[in-house]
Amino acid sequence: MSTTAVSRIEEILGTEAEALLSYRCSGFPKETLYLPGPDFVDRTLALSDRSPRVLRNYQQLLDHGRLGGSGYVSILPVDQGIEHTAGASFAPNPAYFDPENIIELAIEGGCNGVASTLGVLGSCARKYAHKIPFLVKLNHNELLTYPNKFDQIEFASVQQAFDMGAIAVGATIYFGSDHSMRQLQEISEAFSMAHELGLVTVLWAYLRNSAFKHDGTDYHAAADLTGQANHLGVTIEADIIKQKQAERNGGFKAIGFAKTHERVYGDLVPDHPIELTRYQVANCYMGRAGLINSGGASGSNDLAQADQQASGRDGADLGPEGLPEAHGRGRQAPERDPGRVSGSRGGYRVTGQSIPYRRPRRRRSGGGVVLFVRWLRSALRHDRFSARRPRACSSWASTAARDVPPGTSRASTERSQEKTSRTSASNAGSARWNCSSARSSSEHPSSSASLTRRPTASWLFRNGTPLRTR
Repeated sequence: MSTTAVSRIEEILGTEAEALLSYRCSGFPKETLYLPGPDFVDRTLALSDRSPRVLRNYQQLLDHGRLGGSGYVSILPVDQGIEHTAGASFAPNPAYFDPENIIELAIEGGCNGVASTLGVLGSCARKYAHKIPFLVKLNHNELLTYPNKFDQIEFASVQQAFDMGAIAVGATIYFGSDHSMRQLQEISEAFSMAHELGLVTVLWAYLRNSAFKHDGTDYHAAADLTGQANHLGVTIEADIIKQKQAERNGGFKAIGFAKTHERVYGDLVPDHPIELTRYQVANCYMGRAGLINSGGASGSNDLAQADQQASGRDGADLGPEGLPEAHGRGRQAPERDPGRVSGSRGGYRVTGQSIPYRRPRRRRSGGGVVLFVRWLRSALRHDRFSARRPRACSSWASTAARDVPPGTSRASTERSQEKTSRTSASNAGSARWNCSSARSSSEHPSSSASLTRRPTASWLFRNGTPLRTR
């Protein structure tokens, strides 16, 4: 990183620059973690059970935008129209009632991808799905239900996201809520189906329980509680975890539930912002699954908080060189919209119920029938019904031989069969093809030896109409 960029970061961080950029972790050193990088997929994800299609889509996400090739991602999430109501989110900037402007904002901002609802992305999919990676959020917690409740309901299916051309799906589980067990099962099934289709999976592992606010302190962003939510998320094979930045520790001890260990509040996780974030990373299988920190409501210090999060997540033990050159949330919006989407920095919720995937059945074009007719005509023309003929024809020949009465010429027998076949096909209106001989009796001796070979000239009948093949 250039000296100018480092100076700019230090300027943004202000008085916290020294404490954040020069800190060395003692709980989880960098040597024990799987760090972000341009080779993250080859170095880490390729060792898992993910299919090549998942690896390709994950790499596409890493390679897109201004951060492409750095191993870092900046995703623009806009689902506030459901989560926070459309009026509260878009009234300050009415242009964003049009979904196309949301996608254009992500493109002009150089984001790695854009995450939004099925309706927002679907309305512009044919125009933009090949220009920027799509992440479809499967479900949401809408605010029109009164009184409000902490529940996630499905708004989209994994199949719809796949058909749209998305490279990833996202979902939220409200850990700690009354509906968390059902959501956990639903999202596990949805992520399994997404991986079968080659989609990357992103989980918003948020906490929701009024009991997590204890004695005036909010523990929804406690490192021990959020770390356990991350651990549950990667257990159902989330490729990326989105979590609130840890602000404190001691949630389990203060509320007095579940199990923990004293080292989580001692030497393993010292009381420092970087150490708290490192504990969140450690619960993502030591970084095998990526971690994205959400920043809450937008405000006047968005860029400073983005740098704080980046230094806390990636800069520790690395110095300023460990920070990416650009930060997604710190980018300025396009000139046509000097403001921001209200609350666009906030996390968004999802959770979905999967629909069993059935592969589409391939239609038969009828080409096999055409080839069979051509083969049959060629066989009749070149007298190919020999000892190597197909079983069906062999059976027909043997049946024909058995049906010749003693002392009757073959020609007369075949003419009789031909007449009967023609009359039956005409009366039934059938489109079946019947083949028989049309040779005169003078051309065929009546001996049984002549029945071992087919005539060299034949007729094909369709609906009683003879078609000469030779």
